[in-house]
Amino acid sequence: MSFEERMDVARKWVEEEFQPSTLSKEEQMEEMEWFIKAAEEFRGMDIKVVSETIATHEYESETLAKAFSEITGINLTHELIQEGDVIEKLQTQMYSGENIYDAFVNDSDLIGTHYRYKQVVPLSDWMEGEGSDVTLPTLDIDDFMGKSFTTGPDGKLYQLPDQQFANLYWFRYDWFQDPELQQRFKDRYGYELGVPVNWSAYEDIAEFFTEHVKEIDGRKVYGHMDYGKKDPSLGWRFTDAWLSMAGAGDKGLPNGKPVDEWGIRVEDCHPAGSSVARGGATNAPASVYALRKYIDWLDKYAPPQASGMTFSEAGPVPAQGQVAQQIFWYTAFTASMAKPDLPVTDEDGNPKWRMAPSPHGPYWEEGMKLGYQDTGSWTLMKSTPVKRRKAAWLYAQFTVAKTTSLKKTHVGLTPIRDSDIRHESFTERAPELGGLVEFYRSPARVQWTPTGTNVPDYPKLAQLWWQNVAEAVTGAKTPQQAMDSLAQQQDRVMSRIERAGAQEVCGPKLNEERSAEYWFNQPGAPKPALDNEKPQGETVKYDELIQSWEEARQE
Repeated sequence: MSFEERMDVARKWVEEEFQPSTLSKEEQMEEMEWFIKAAEEFRGMDIKVVSETIATHEYESETLAKAFSEITGINLTHELIQEGDVIEKLQTQMYSGENIYDAFVNDSDLIGTHYRYKQVVPLSDWMEGEGSDVTLPTLDIDDFMGKSFTTGPDGKLYQLPDQQFANLYWFRYDWFQDPELQQRFKDRYGYELGVPVNWSAYEDIAEFFTEHVKEIDGRKVYGHMDYGKKDPSLGWRFTDAWLSMAGAGDKGLPNGKPVDEWGIRVEDCHPAGSSVARGGATNAPASVYALRKYIDWLDKYAPPQASGMTFSEAGPVPAQGQVAQQIFWYTAFTASMAKPDLPVTDEDGNPKWRMAPSPHGPYWEEGMKLGYQDTGSWTLMKSTPVKRRKAAWLYAQFTVAKTTSLKKTHVGLTPIRDSDIRHESFTERAPELGGLVEFYRSPARVQWTPTGTNVPDYPKLAQLWWQNVAEAVTGAKTPQQAMDSLAQQQDRVMSRIERAGAQEVCGPKLNEERSAEYWFNQPGAPKPALDNEKPQGETVKYDELIQSWEEARQE
């Protein structure tokens, strides 16, 4: 194909598929021209990349990979596998040096792992050095909302965000607006029914719907939804920042310093321990409280089948119309919950529900993160031959370039660019998305962040969580025993990494054990137990909350 023919192919894609865009069609075609020219020496190569299976990646795999192949002449295969398998393949490639995939979309939760093992190409160096001739001049890194999440302690960008979704609070706006229910709640609890600011209010609302309202329109209703089956998904129910929501770690954004939401203390970038005895907080009172509340609410206020469900089984339940609120809800569910024929959408196809900021536990303080945000990001491995790496990098940029990113965001609802979420097409769609647009436009969005750089080996440490949490869910161990065991196991893994000298920078250097009292007397985490873990419930009206975001944006 000649250059002109390729431009014609690109024009067809721009006109028929890549709309809307924050760029004009002329600007889109300028980007396409750059891709065609940059791809010249890689034409005919077979390149293979991989990601987990979510709607955004399905769109990339089926539509963007096809467009890229047709426009550039590089034969691009974008494989979709389960998230656990992505990490497994990534680990195999890290340890064997064999090139399995030419690029990975990998959660930024592994930023601490990548920074320490030095198997990943730092993109800051790549874009200015070896990869400069294949780096899109209009990539505009500063437009990516999640760039701080993929930056190492050395200030370098290691991964390029491809999709993001937050973990927020979800509730039935229509029920919360019902004057009769509002009055009944106020009579019983002494304050307004609204979006819970703290866990005390969440618990009161959960009790109110499950034990006192009981039925709405002849159907049993519940004040809480969750899942509790012994399964790897039980791990991320906790590692996705549950302890920080209770207030277990330290202040600091994107992650607590020196103690993060896994309870891991870092000193001079070296992980120093996760047990209270070493200055960590994995088994501190706030963490034990977080586990205890999770179990209490699951047992008392959720549907009886919830404790036997996995994450993916529990996900669709709120859309069935019998759940009043959910404290741990991923915005990745937005599209499936906004379908017009569901019990949770009205006759105009607009949601009867809304998403709002996550409430926080009694140990939480202003200046701490408030919840989790997933940031699946393009990751290049040093084990990938440079020529293949360059070709894969072209595709990675193609999936996030301003030419394609706005349309992709409308399909998958996992926004990565500030310019996309502020585009007028999202102002128009906002009413049908239940608060997603308002959240991502708000100044509050910076408080929801992925796992940070304190975690030295995400795959090895993450697998310890679900097994220990499950022991507490089944009653085999108390919450304190389960968290003690988790903290000890995390310290053991970190101590092995330290002894093996496996990490050339910022590897673990564990503190000597000292008394809990010593650490409780130091500033910040680990924090001693509070005398009262259930302060007065506090709520805010949803409409006033949105208004305050609007005002903060305009300041």
